[in-house]
Amino acid sequence: MNRPLKFLISILVPLIVGVVASFYTVSEIGTWYSYLNKPFFNPPSWLFGPVWTILYIMMGISCFLIWKSPSTAHRSRALIIYAIQLFLNFWWSIIFFAFHQPSLALIEIAMMWVAIFLTIRTFHPINKVAAWLLVPYLLWVSFASILNGAIVWLN
Repeated sequence: MNRPLKFLISILVPLIVGVVASFYTVSEIGTWYSYLNKPFFNPPSWLFGPVWTILYIMMGISCFLIWKSPSTAHRSRALIIYAIQLFLNFWWSIIFFAFHQPSLALIEIAMMWVAIFLTIRTFHPINKVAAWLLVPYLLWVSFASILNGAIVWLN
């Protein structure tokens, strides 16, 4: 497979995951979510879309940098861990918003945080830029975890 196609796939996959997950989120923002007690540091709803879009693009670039590197067992493991964190990313929105289960979502986001951290650790020896591109994602998920925990606490 040529590099431009790998790049396109690498960018599109996380963006598609985000778009599909947003279908479960958007419909709940003005209804169920609006009635939850939220902490003072809850950002405005309009901020999440642009932030996630940027993060998904950065994730895609990061994945591309790994995918285009020479094929090794370590690279294969790194891409599997990347796929696991992306899978967990997708399910958090469904668990929290569609299933209305903030407590279960808190457990799931903790697993996602670990998977992101492991992705960064496995990407780093292959491509340091790829690893660093995921740091804002880890920071945002750290914030989202605190927000999720506060929502559980307040409700």
